[in-house]
Parts: sequence; C-alpha cells; structure tokens
Amino acid sequence: MTRRETKTDSAALSIALVTIAAILVSLTQVFAGEADVVDAKARRESAGEWRFDVTVRHADEGWDHYADKWIVAGTDGAIYGERVLTHPHVDEQPFTRSQSGIVVPRDIAAVVIRAHDSVHGFGGAEFTVDLDALR
Repeated sequence: MTRRETKTDSAALSIALVTIAAILVSLTQVFAGEADVVDAKARRESAGEWRFDVTVRHADEGWDHYADKWIVAGTDGAIYGERVLTHPHVDEQPFTRSQSGIVVPRDIAAVVIRAHDSVHGFGGAEFTVDLDALR
C-alpha cells in the first residue's frame, strides 16, 4: 500500500465517522419522543375564568429538545389559553405548571390539554377535562 492510498483511506474513514456521529446526534432528538400530558386539573376562578394545573412528561434533553408549552383547546380546536415553558426540565419529570385567567366560554363542556415540544410539535398524549362536572 502506498502512502497516497493510506491518506485516501484515512480521509474516507474520517468522513464516514463524522457522518455516523451526525446521524447519531440527530437520532437522539427523535428518540426523546413527544410531550405527553399525564394529568390536568381545572378550577373555576370567576365567571368564565379558569386555572389549569397541568402535568407533562417528556424526555427533555436540554435547550435543543424540550417540552416548551401546553395549550387548553376546545374539542373543535379553538385555543383558549396556553402556558409557555421557558426552559427544559431535564431533571424534573414529570413536572406540573399552572396558568390562571384562561377564559373558556360557558357553552364549552370540555377542553383538551395538549403539550408541545420543540422538535415534534404537538402529538403526544392529550388529557380531556370535563368542565361541566366542575361547574
């Protein structure tokens, strides 16, 4: 084997290793999965306003992939409120965050809580809250 062949083989191996490393890094973001709502409680605060305490589970990995918000939506898809999550919760799983002052029209019997993550968007487990039972 000549010196030139050794250099070419070494360069090809380096490119292959860098490519494999990039693929593995991107796969870790995919494997963290979607954010799931595992529990939610609602409490009526005043006429039409509600407080929601929402528990989310997600394999947060840091700033590049974490659960970044949850929303309160009607069964028709109308969004009544949201809670933006401003940082990853890598060492706190599942975690609960609250939001007050969410206005839900009186004729809405139930809402669906959906969590969102910075890579997958919405898509994990949802949680339905029966507001009529709490009125």
